[in-house]
Amino acid sequence: MNLTKMQRFERLLSEKEVDRPIVSGWHHFLEKEQTATDLAEATIAFARKYDWDWIKINPRATYLAEAFGNIYDFNDYRWVFPRQSYQVILNPSDVRKVEEVEVAKSAPLQEQIEAVRLIRDGLPETPILQTMFSPLTILMFLTGNSSYVDQTMYGSEAPVDFKELLKTERAGVHRALHAIALTMANYVKELEGVGVNGLFYAVTGTAHPELFDEATFNEFSRPYDLIVLHAMKKGKRILHTCGSYSQPERFNDYPIEGISWDTEAEGNPGLDIKLEKTKVAGVDHRIFEGKDHSLIEQQAKKAILVMKDQPFLLVPNCAVSVKATEGALNTLRSSVL
Repeated sequence: MNLTKMQRFERLLSEKEVDRPIVSGWHHFLEKEQTATDLAEATIAFARKYDWDWIKINPRATYLAEAFGNIYDFNDYRWVFPRQSYQVILNPSDVRKVEEVEVAKSAPLQEQIEAVRLIRDGLPETPILQTMFSPLTILMFLTGNSSYVDQTMYGSEAPVDFKELLKTERAGVHRALHAIALTMANYVKELEGVGVNGLFYAVTGTAHPELFDEATFNEFSRPYDLIVLHAMKKGKRILHTCGSYSQPERFNDYPIEGISWDTEAEGNPGLDIKLEKTKVAGVDHRIFEGKDHSLIEQQAKKAILVMKDQPFLLVPNCAVSVKATEGALNTLRSSVL
């Protein structure tokens, strides 16, 4: 079976037979993510260097919050997050001010559309997916909150109490989430127009039960996730549920083709879990900085064995460190050759 990268990608996410699993890896390019040209150049070079089977574009972690008015200092980072210098929702009642954004007039969104266009031109034979966050995640950013149970947003000195916000401004929260979802749906349509092959749609850490119980998640995330995901008409959709206790099985009925999660994090299932979507996982993303690459090789081989004769995308379980070594990434790449 002599297949192209596009054919393997399409077939695997349609649960069809292929000659081998496909592999990719990704990390942020912190010094090359402030303009469309820089991000595109870094992404294209990274793709060519490792000959990845497909590419997840890694824009700035804050670009979607920027589209709704948050401001960040790109000269000051903690991990992959620039320091927040302004949040749109300072008081609970401010949630009522969140409005749908016109994609054509949004500098952050237009910047990413241009980056996708450049990456498409530079990688005409490689499947490319744009990274997006859920409306609930975006709204958390707008309130100065992180979307992970054990993290705070760098630079946010007065985050709004989000659980209290859901109680006191329930209608306003729903209105804001709907406006964000409609904006993101229109953005998806524009992305398809410039040649993306799909979405890497992250609900980030919002599935963690200590952040939101299932009923709260189903009220404030699920309906708005569906608006965004249904907007993609041709491409494939991989949902990423991040961190510990991420409950990938919860998303079996979502309109997606793949599910990505951290098989090594606390409270999470391994690759042997029964899912109705193509599995996208396999290697602990925290082991890419050291000189010993044997664990990467071991985990990759084990994952491929567990997933034998099943559609599978071998990847790190989340973005690898910006300090990931060339040898580590080459070890991952060579695991499917």
